Amino acid sequence: PLEMSAKKPVPFLRQVVTVAKKIHRDPRFDDLSGEYKPEIFMKTYSFLETIKSREKEMVQKQLKKCRNVEQKEKLQQLLNRMIQQEQAQKNQQKLRERELSLKRQQRELAKQGKKPFFLKRSEKRKLELAEKYAELKRSGKLESFLNKKRKRNAIKDKRRLPS
Repeated sequence: PLEMSAKKPVPFLRQVVTVAKKIHRDPRFDDLSGEYKPEIFMKTYSFLETIKSREKEMVQKQLKKCRNVEQKEKLQQLLNRMIQQEQAQKNQQKLRERELSLKRQQRELAKQGKKPFFLKRSEKRKLELAEKYAELKRSGKLESFLNKKRKRNAIKDKRRLPS
């Protein structure tokens, strides 16, 4: 800013040197970086899967060799987290594939001249639940799953009852 005399009053609209404001951009949320497509992302970073599997094997080997209780506990937690992440990724992939197959079916119907029909969220959930039950039945774990669910619901009902 300009130096001004303290003796005379400062004018209301004084001239100030304008400085160009820096615009901070976060490429994760910026349109200039392109849009996020999970299929392309998975193809581009598929090498990470092999690295993760190698790390998992290393952790398992270290877990077998380890004698220290605290260290063993930490390694077990790390291994569990890796397994959970792997399962979550598989579930996400299944969900994506299911959605893509539904979209393909809708495109086929549209080509035949039929009006497209989009499932509601509740309908999608019902389909997912039916698929989950079919998977559990195939693996033979349906009965244990239903027993756990019954116990969980019984506990919730007991909590809701007035004491």
